[in-house]
Amino acid sequence: MTANRVILLVEDNADDEALTLRALAKNRIANEVVVARDGVEALDYLFGTGTHAGRDTTALPQVVLLDLNLPRLGGLEVLRRLRSEPATATVPVVVLTSSKEDRDLVDSYRLGANSYVRKPVDFVEFVEAARQLGLYWLVLNEAPPGGGVR
Repeated sequence: MTANRVILLVEDNADDEALTLRALAKNRIANEVVVARDGVEALDYLFGTGTHAGRDTTALPQVVLLDLNLPRLGGLEVLRRLRSEPATATVPVVVLTSSKEDRDLVDSYRLGANSYVRKPVDFVEFVEAARQLGLYWLVLNEAPPGGGVR
């Protein structure tokens, strides 16, 4: 599988991680999913540092599914750092969160999120949300040259 077909799922809640992976599989989204369980691990993956030192950083994910409430480094700070670096500035980021705070929504867009999706509680609704996300971000969306898809 080519590296640009990777989905980076940044999620610290094991139940939400399992739910997301199950919803993607149920929708036959066969992309490799790399899971980062906190903001530091996400940045390590994206920038090839820490536990991901030596990773080919030109192989960026096709989309990042980013939770906001993360240990060690929150999702908004991950988004800020991602957008501040030219190499990752245009990687598509979908904030996928349970937060109902308007401030999180506004801040996410202000910091450069491409989309903001509240996690549905109901599994059937979650599967449908994953289907729509997969269809749009993995099939229909065209990333800019040199951006998230290389």
